[in-house]
Amino acid sequence: MTEQTNGGMAGDALAGTAMAGRLVRYADLVPCRTAFIDTRTPGSTEKENFTIIGPGVSESPDQFVHIALPHGFNIGGARQPFGCVNSQHSHETAEVFVVHSGHWRLLFGPNCEDGSLEIGPGDVASVPTQMFRGFEKVDEGTGFLWVALGQDEPGKVTWAPAVLEAAQDFGLKLTKGGQLIDTSSGDYELRDVELETGLDAEAAAQLRTPPLEKLLECVVRAGEASANPASPLAAPGVVEAGIIVPQATSDGFAPGPISGWWPHGLNLRQLTLQTGAYVPLHARAEEEVIFIQSGTLEVSWADGSLIMGAGDTLTVPIGLQHAFRNTASVPCEAIVVRGSEDPARPVFAG
Repeated sequence: MTEQTNGGMAGDALAGTAMAGRLVRYADLVPCRTAFIDTRTPGSTEKENFTIIGPGVSESPDQFVHIALPHGFNIGGARQPFGCVNSQHSHETAEVFVVHSGHWRLLFGPNCEDGSLEIGPGDVASVPTQMFRGFEKVDEGTGFLWVALGQDEPGKVTWAPAVLEAAQDFGLKLTKGGQLIDTSSGDYELRDVELETGLDAEAAAQLRTPPLEKLLECVVRAGEASANPASPLAAPGVVEAGIIVPQATSDGFAPGPISGWWPHGLNLRQLTLQTGAYVPLHARAEEEVIFIQSGTLEVSWADGSLIMGAGDTLTVPIGLQHAFRNTASVPCEAIVVRGSEDPARPVFAG
């Protein structure tokens, strides 16, 4: 696995160069086209997988990891053109989709037989663990999903039996440990390798799809998140809304609208700043990852600053005093992931 380890200096002494190393711009994302077992299956060949923070769940040694620092969660992404499908699979930890661009259909059940939900720009969907899901891009052009996965080690993907069967027709096999093996060249010998045989019928039946009305509780549509006036960041022109809040938090958020009946290990918030709005210097007790859905955001600290644009991802180290400002003429909408189910109140400077 190729990886780039960034940062490593904490607190106000963090140098500007190290802080810049915690920024992953959308234009600099390095895709992997061979990340998973279905990479040669017709309909799935054009998908791109990104591992932005943490090891992710890629099965390919060619996957590039932008930031390897443990956060308690992972951040990744998927970019797909119209009609491209990410095949049916199950996750061991939380999988949260933030739709940056395009319209998508989430497909449920081992053979897509348990219904679907459509999501579009600005929507957030958290798919429960231990159930089969896939997704396809359903409108013209290329779209991008920004994805949060629970825990530092999110485990490996469990594929629906039909996915593994289809992959074998194209020379791809998977080890029990989740490593992708290409046998198409004809010169690969399977020595001392235990291959993944897939789930038997009884085990697959345990990965049941909840009723569709229950899954609807796991989706927040664009514009539906309610501002929390009790947020410590609330100020003129600044709104913070909870999207994934598993429990009541020390920084003033009630559970919901997505709380989940499975562990998330994180909070996901929507932060909106109007033109000129400012959040003064403050520090967090948890890892904080910021993703710009739209607009631009200036992030500053004692000895530097940077400007984020749409599609950019920044991780702010624990304890660093930092501020936010929207210097543009349009609102900034950001998604913020905090690395705890109970984030502490921020500590403001002065």
